[in-house]
Amino acid sequence: MNSAADLHTLTGAYAADALDDAERARFEEHLALCPSCDQEVRELTATVARLALASAVTPRPALKDEVLRRIGTVRQDVPEVRRETAAVPGPAPRRTRGVYRWALAACVAAAVGLGGTAVWQHQQAEDARDQARQAREQSSRRSQELAAVLAAPDAKTRTGGLTDGARGTVVASKSLDKAVFIAAGMAPPPKGKVYQLWFDDSGSMRSAGLMDPDRTAATVLMRGGIGKATGMGITVEPAGGSDEPTSSPVALMELPT
Repeated sequence: MNSAADLHTLTGAYAADALDDAERARFEEHLALCPSCDQEVRELTATVARLALASAVTPRPALKDEVLRRIGTVRQDVPEVRRETAAVPGPAPRRTRGVYRWALAACVAAAVGLGGTAVWQHQQAEDARDQARQAREQSSRRSQELAAVLAAPDAKTRTGGLTDGARGTVVASKSLDKAVFIAAGMAPPPKGKVYQLWFDDSGSMRSAGLMDPDRTAATVLMRGGIGKATGMGITVEPAGGSDEPTSSPVALMELPT
């Protein structure tokens, strides 16, 4: 492929980085002397870049076959060349060349998009696996901490009655600075609400986590250290919890000492 006419047909392949080293070297020598090809390469490169931004959208299943079929049936037109560069037949109409340039760029971008979508889907799967692993590790840590409080040599227990005949037990370990709340027979909270636990720091309530609204019996590792807390309480709060109590407590208990 040595003639100027042949080199003019490589603008699309050059923009798509589809030339081998020898073809690229010959075309770049030609490109330095051909303003028409230089302009077309810049337009094709910019078009491919814009179209490739949509690569995160999942393509139609038949798109790949359609693109490959159309590539095999479309012939690139020879671009307009100035007479001092090479003597070739008259240029194709500007409108025809413009339409073709967009068609070629769309085909290249679609091929890039198929690869980009696969990368995006792979990354989504990796992120989901990381989140699942982190959730398992966090659950395992909390289970180990809960078991450590219940088995602590200095663990102390206090049991009391809650509302509607429910029972609650607090297990506290001063050496671990942790407490566990065990509930049995609690009525489900109202729809859209959740039970929230609190440490009572001499009348100031500090959030100690949420209970599972779908369980009437639960063993919960209270969030945060006991610190100077002398008691704990339970309130009904909006789903997700509150920074401070928004309702009267359904239970108040002293921490075991």
